[in-house]
Amino acid sequence: MTGGGLLVAGTTSDAGKSVVTAGICRWLVRQGVKVAPFKAQNMSLNSFVTREGAEIGRAQAMQAQACRVEPTALMNPVLLKPGGERSSQVVLLGEPVGELSARGYHGGRQQQLLGTVLDSLAQLRATYDVVICEGAGSPAEINLRRTDIVNMGIARNASLPVLVVGDIDRGGVFASFFGTVALLSREDQELVAGFLVNKFRGDVSLLEPGLDMLHGLTGRHTYGVLPFRHGLGIDEEDGLAVSLRGAVRESAVAAPVGEDVLRVAVCAVPLMSNFTDVDALAAEPGVVVRFVDRPEELADADLVVVPGTRGTVRALQWLRERGLADALKRRTAEGRPVLGICGGFQILGEHIEDDVESRAGRVDGLGVLPVRVRFAREKTLERAVGEALGESVEGYEIHHGVADVRGGTAFISDDSGHSLDGCRVGQTWGTHWHGSLESDGFRRAFLREVAAAAGRRFVPAPDTSFAALREEQLDRLGDLIEQHADTDALWRLIESGAPQGLPFVPPGAPA
Repeated sequence: MTGGGLLVAGTTSDAGKSVVTAGICRWLVRQGVKVAPFKAQNMSLNSFVTREGAEIGRAQAMQAQACRVEPTALMNPVLLKPGGERSSQVVLLGEPVGELSARGYHGGRQQQLLGTVLDSLAQLRATYDVVICEGAGSPAEINLRRTDIVNMGIARNASLPVLVVGDIDRGGVFASFFGTVALLSREDQELVAGFLVNKFRGDVSLLEPGLDMLHGLTGRHTYGVLPFRHGLGIDEEDGLAVSLRGAVRESAVAAPVGEDVLRVAVCAVPLMSNFTDVDALAAEPGVVVRFVDRPEELADADLVVVPGTRGTVRALQWLRERGLADALKRRTAEGRPVLGICGGFQILGEHIEDDVESRAGRVDGLGVLPVRVRFAREKTLERAVGEALGESVEGYEIHHGVADVRGGTAFISDDSGHSLDGCRVGQTWGTHWHGSLESDGFRRAFLREVAAAAGRRFVPAPDTSFAALREEQLDRLGDLIEQHADTDALWRLIESGAPQGLPFVPPGAPA
């Protein structure tokens, strides 16, 4: 028996599809429903590794957490990881299968993946009571409709009702709702059940005349008006304004436990990947995180983080061009804390041999860690557990670069003291492990070392639980749906599909 389903589409990118999907998932699971998320095709540099070693978008991993289930490759069968303005690495069912230009992907390869996408969705629907699907961009991108496998293409093939989310905070939401429907073909429109307003500020009664007129024009109901709430982004695709970091920074910064705050500067390198690594730092009371792109912005930082990147050699060149490379080398020479994560770790090494990602051959690194990196064609995709600074630590690896560590001390070891990953020289650390700072005990120990090296009277809070903060955020998303959406109508939609007899809104998709 096939389970119920719903596709959450949006009038635009970043309309709130990911958070609405997570909120619906959390609302359903609290009702005792066995539910799973699904996104047929995701374009993101923020990715995650499942227990089986498959790479998927972090948004789907967080949506799986909202469902209280383990994430799998089926939940995001196609992941595109941009490597430049015109090409992306294609990850299929968790494994990289090659690089394609945008023209090559939309010119035929995308449609070839439809069978894999539909099979993945069918497997989930056979296993779960409900599957909540997330679209991408807008379903009314008429230039891409022929090869679409993530919006109306998947809705049509899987007979999914569609809920269109609009961000009213951007303005023009009524025109966006109407225009989205009016640019779809008659067959696509039959699946668009209605709308959900996101990020509304003020008195909902003032909005109701517009919603009534929208219903009169389209014959479609609005399933809820979600109020604006600070910091409710989960680990989204690309924007720095989202993720859990926003939840901490947009609220009042908690007072430090000690006498000083700790300032963290993150180098905003090109093609930055998994910038969510620093969310756990921002979750600590008294830690102030900011993204920087000028050398003078490192001057008052107590810790500088060089994050992961999909373009290590390009990021290294960018650091040099902006004077940040020299500023980083001065910091390390002065014994001031620097942390490199994944591509950032590779940048801090002696040299990089890259015939895979940039094909630049041998390139000198910053030379502040005794590490030599060679890019392998096979990508390392692993979940990992170890010890660091006397504390247990967990993380995951996503990289082509293989590190040959030739000195310093191990950063992360096993319980016998043998090195598992990374390197440390003085107050400069490097690791391939993403997510390690989410381990509370390790994060506190690391911040104590940073504070001591920086001469700050900063004390990590003894009770900050990053996992608990994430759960609290997912519950807030579930509360939004439960309190501000028509959940009875939403459940009928999930269980029975789009209402019959929805009117056609002209002109429809162009021929």
